[in-house]
Amino acid sequence: MFHLSMPLFWRVCLINGAVFLLGTLALALSPATVSAQPLLSELVVLLLGLTVIVLVNGALLRAVLRPLDRLTTVMARIDLRYPGLRLDEAGSGPARELVRGFNAMLERLEVERSTSTTRALQAQEAERQRIAQELHDEVGQSLTAVLLGLRYFMDTAPEPVRAELDALRDTTRTSLEEVRRISQRLRPGDLTDLGLVSALAGLARDTSARNGPHVRRRLPSSVPDLPPETELVIYRVVQEALTNVVRHARATTVDLDLSLSDDALVLRVADNGVGIRAGAMGAGIQGMLERARMVGGDLSVRSHGGGGGTEVRLRLPVPAPVLGRAGS
Repeated sequence: MFHLSMPLFWRVCLINGAVFLLGTLALALSPATVSAQPLLSELVVLLLGLTVIVLVNGALLRAVLRPLDRLTTVMARIDLRYPGLRLDEAGSGPARELVRGFNAMLERLEVERSTSTTRALQAQEAERQRIAQELHDEVGQSLTAVLLGLRYFMDTAPEPVRAELDALRDTTRTSLEEVRRISQRLRPGDLTDLGLVSALAGLARDTSARNGPHVRRRLPSSVPDLPPETELVIYRVVQEALTNVVRHARATTVDLDLSLSDDALVLRVADNGVGIRAGAMGAGIQGMLERARMVGGDLSVRSHGGGGGTEVRLRLPVPAPVLGRAGS
């Protein structure tokens, strides 16, 4: 194990020294001689010997430094948003310790990024809950009080003023509905009160009702008992996917499918819009990817192009005991 723990600098020096020593011994023990004025044949022998030394030295150094070339290539491809890329330690030769250290560093970075992302998303959800509660308790109640006051004054106001108060009441009622809608998006009460399937159906109805594309949903009557974090991830992925469709896709129809395979729950949101650019990674898509990884899921976003639209697919592994309870 000594050669594995030796610094790379000393390995290179050792290889060069060994090659030069062997070359010197070969010249010293060979019958070749060099005249005071070297002959052409002697120069040819010296040139051949030098060529052999250089080639052997290059081959040995190449074996040591090749993993560094692979390391440089991998470093250029590293993207912590797509974890799992590693160098092969088995084929690294003398640079195995360097490769092992690099892989360990990547592992730590991915774990730290995953942990920090999870904390950030949890903090985001907590902040959404707080804002939604304040909208409901303060802004919502204030607007409700305004509506009641307008109704009282309309009963006693003269006819010309009553028409203006009626218009103001309509504006206030619209604002109250908008506040309630924003509060619902921030804190999906349907998810807690009615369950995942009903909450997804509500998202689909709301999207179609707001002059959005027609959402064709194929949802099961029930799903296995899932952790609240997993249900929230599914809800947020559908919410973000439908929001992207409304804002960017220029689609007329969207398919929302949720199905249970042998070992996984598969969610699919596909539209017939303009698609997305290759390699596009906005904050919305990145957020969906991070949420999926939080619960061990696998999310992909594919664009069919040419009017074929975009497909968001989320696959979440479901433990066998949960599947057993769902089937019983």
